[in-house]
Amino acid sequence: MDARTLHDIAAISDPLDRACAASAVMATLQGQSVELSRIRRTAIIEAQEAGVKQEEIARRLGVTPGRVSQMKKAGASLPQNPAGPIERRPRVLVERAIPTPPSVRGSRSLYFTEAAQQGLEPERKMLFIGAEPAREHVAAALRVEPGEEVVARRKMFWANGVPVRISTSYFRLDVARGTRLEEEGFVLPTLQAAIEDLGHRFGHAVETLVARPPTPYEADLLEVPGEWVVQVLRVGISTADVPVHALETVCAAGRHVFVVGQVDGFDHF
Repeated sequence: MDARTLHDIAAISDPLDRACAASAVMATLQGQSVELSRIRRTAIIEAQEAGVKQEEIARRLGVTPGRVSQMKKAGASLPQNPAGPIERRPRVLVERAIPTPPSVRGSRSLYFTEAAQQGLEPERKMLFIGAEPAREHVAAALRVEPGEEVVARRKMFWANGVPVRISTSYFRLDVARGTRLEEEGFVLPTLQAAIEDLGHRFGHAVETLVARPPTPYEADLLEVPGEWVVQVLRVGISTADVPVHALETVCAAGRHVFVVGQVDGFDHF
């Protein structure tokens, strides 16, 4: 879709017609995303079968060899007539505390700390770091206009080899541009420490939870076709009343238990 198409949709006078036109294009783009994912996967497999090494494929695509492996999984589907019984992934159940206890939130890795407490074998990989247009709920959280560029840091998480979460940190450009928050790899020792090093002090946070169908991209990565996901959005507000960090965690609903905590001394239901 080009800028002209966006301009034409934005110029539709009737607001409901404009909303319908936007929804139709969004649905088309989602379908295209899934199909492009499958085309890319097939092309990678074809190149490997022709003798091209994974390192060379990664170099040509401008990604890491590990990311090539992820691309091969994205868009994969079961054969229509499987030759034998299909082996199901082992079931995992991850606890996700709401709100997140301060001791866990301040640890080196929230997920690794949670997994260790639950006896799970965790794994994480960085999927994307860069600028992207803010979706409506992210824009509202960061107090910017929908479609305005924000810095995103997107990670994927597994438990015992099973995909369970996609987590994305979003930052306003006036917070992250030209800082460590834009650098490749994981921010050490912690993301919270890097934010504080920039002069921001934590004031309070707001967490919201929404259950919804996954986008095609999420369904591919989490391997949850036909299932729902739970989206947890935590917005960290500084003492200067600036929304510094919006953390969106998309959880495979059937692989999570959400443990609701209460204020100390008021643990009543």
